[in-house]
Amino acid sequence: MPIWVDADACPTPVKEILYRAAHRAKMLTTLVANQGLRVPPSPYIKTQQVEQGFDVADHVIAQQVVPGDLVITGDIPLASWVIDAGGEALNPRGEIYTKETIKARLGMRNLMEELRSAGVQTGGPAPFNQADKQNFANALDRWLQKGRLG
Repeated sequence: MPIWVDADACPTPVKEILYRAAHRAKMLTTLVANQGLRVPPSPYIKTQQVEQGFDVADHVIAQQVVPGDLVITGDIPLASWVIDAGGEALNPRGEIYTKETIKARLGMRNLMEELRSAGVQTGGPAPFNQADKQNFANALDRWLQKGRLG
């Protein structure tokens, strides 16, 4: 059950949590990005650089995910593809996407995209904060524990 990271937009504190978790749990963690990444030396942490382009990293991750894998992403369409493939998706703020919640999240994303394309100022997400970091760390720990017990 490897972990895949949509690393282009992943906050640095989340990456740091993932590095420690990969080492501690001896869990292969692959960061996929369209730019080079610096990661600590570890047999459990890999990077995969992909071509520049819209959603290239998302498509690479989606093609490689198998049931039981975890993908760290804030990208709703990627999370949907992961769930359809039998994987699990966790966003950097600690929210686990499920079959039950992903359709509503896709609908909201599409609505906001339509509003923005019509010129409506919708604002962006709140800044990443300490509570988000803690929520992510807790959700990741729960996932790792579930894998050990399951």
